[in-house]
Amino acid sequence: MIRVLDLLFSLLTLLILFLFLLIIAILIGCESRGGALYIQKRVGKNGIDFNLYKFRSMRIGSDHKGLLTVGKRDPRITNIGAFIRKYKIDELPQLLNVLLGDMSLVGPRPEVRKYVDLYTPEQQKVLSIRPGITDYASIEYINENQILAEAEDPEKKYIEEIMPVKIQINTKYIDNYTVKEYFNIIFKTVEKIMLPKH
Repeated sequence: MIRVLDLLFSLLTLLILFLFLLIIAILIGCESRGGALYIQKRVGKNGIDFNLYKFRSMRIGSDHKGLLTVGKRDPRITNIGAFIRKYKIDELPQLLNVLLGDMSLVGPRPEVRKYVDLYTPEQQKVLSIRPGITDYASIEYINENQILAEAEDPEKKYIEEIMPVKIQINTKYIDNYTVKEYFNIIFKTVEKIMLPKH
């Protein structure tokens, strides 16, 4: 049932937002050299790698300077990039990943292999379902970039503190993998983005 909902919602959203997505792509290309999409290898269900699609929010080659972004102090982020990150617009191309079956609308956020290799056997439980565009951990850590910006060692902070907590939070959905929870997370995500103070 969830796969059917994924296909229906992702296709409808892409059709409805087509013109908006096209405008965003043009603005990205106008501000800085390079294509509008950023493609990165992520780890999906059962530990299988896939190509994740995002709108490019950084200058070309920025990922060679580190995989984590650190809030407002990160000079790699473009002006349009800061805007689309703030409202999670950069994640919308992942609707293509949902159509392809790599992802679901709801599920644990997919990590890069570097961090997945650090998972304990217990933490690898998050690889038992399709990764998603949003989850409870994303809602809880919607200001993650700012938290990292304030850390003395952002990567250490992420690996030792944030990542384990996010994995633990994600087990709430994995243990209750229902349509009700699916919609609950979608509604909470929209509310968090549109009404960040609540």
